[in-house]
Amino acid sequence: MRNLVVLGGSSHPELTQEVCRRLGIAPGQAKLGKFSNKETSVEIKESVRERDVYIIQSGCGNVNDNFMELLIMISGAKIASAKRITAVIPHFPYSRQPDVPYKTSGAPLTSLPPATPRTPKAVDQEDLGKQLMRQLALTAQHADDNKNGNPEYRPWLARSGTLIADMLTCAGADHIITMDLHDAQFQGFFDCPVDNLLSRALMMKYIRLQVPNYRQAVIVSPDAGGAKRATAIAERLCMDFALVHKERRQKFSQKSDLMLVGDVRGKECILIDDIADTSYTITKAARMLRDHGALKIYAIVSHALLSANAVDNIEQSAIDELIVSNSVPQTQHAKSSKIKVFDVAPLFAEAIRRSHFGESMSVLLNPRFDLD
Repeated sequence: MRNLVVLGGSSHPELTQEVCRRLGIAPGQAKLGKFSNKETSVEIKESVRERDVYIIQSGCGNVNDNFMELLIMISGAKIASAKRITAVIPHFPYSRQPDVPYKTSGAPLTSLPPATPRTPKAVDQEDLGKQLMRQLALTAQHADDNKNGNPEYRPWLARSGTLIADMLTCAGADHIITMDLHDAQFQGFFDCPVDNLLSRALMMKYIRLQVPNYRQAVIVSPDAGGAKRATAIAERLCMDFALVHKERRQKFSQKSDLMLVGDVRGKECILIDDIADTSYTITKAARMLRDHGALKIYAIVSHALLSANAVDNIEQSAIDELIVSNSVPQTQHAKSSKIKVFDVAPLFAEAIRRSHFGESMSVLLNPRFDLD
């Protein structure tokens, strides 16, 4: 391909090599390193003047170092007069921040201090008066505390989405290509085009080819947030759907119980999720499915970060097979007998090709599109 350069950061060189192999080009020449004081050093060793540059860097490993390296590579290509610069970020860093404080194990705290910001919940009209009275009482109590010299500070939870977007565009990125953003609304932070690719087609292909009698299995979402993703796969494959739901037993209580919506007894189950970091959510959901009579439990995850002791948690969990993408390096994780990997290089290679030639990206969102 003429006037196309694909550079790879240090976060995932294997993915860069595979993408370039599918495009039929050699990876761009860049020297990446660090000085003795750990500052990042980037040297682009070939001309990118008036060329279409794609920089592949995933948000994994040493996230902050890798993100700074990406910014410097973008800036270096811009200063070297690149015609257009596209940041290809398979797993986008900082797109997921916890809504509530988490324990070091990854589990959410069972109780929160009153001053912690919470997401507003819908209330019944008949309970509105009681809640207003309770809020007035808390306000009066806080006012008394302030008068007595005991002011209570309301913790402010910083959101980094706008900052990350501004840093990328300020460095010189003209276009962003990523996959399975945790929150699709994150695209709105950017002043440049963002293509959020979906791994749904690759997941469905794996299910059709690798799960025996998959039509008799049940697609399960481990939480309400992933219900839309899981139902889309279930509808396309004509499969049953179930949902693991958190139910609050008492008003104003942060304690919640898991409940299963759907029937999984005597069936194989396929958990669908976008991110597995500490693996707390999917392992807990798998235990519930096993307790409800599920025969075999698969779990398919777009971005398997598997930090801390997540792999050990998977090994000891009720999950029989965890299928993950290689949006982040999986060489170490794949040593586990339970973990299998599906390749997203065809998806990103096709996205780069279409972007370079000015073709539509919408075809990549079609689950029937064959990337082979």
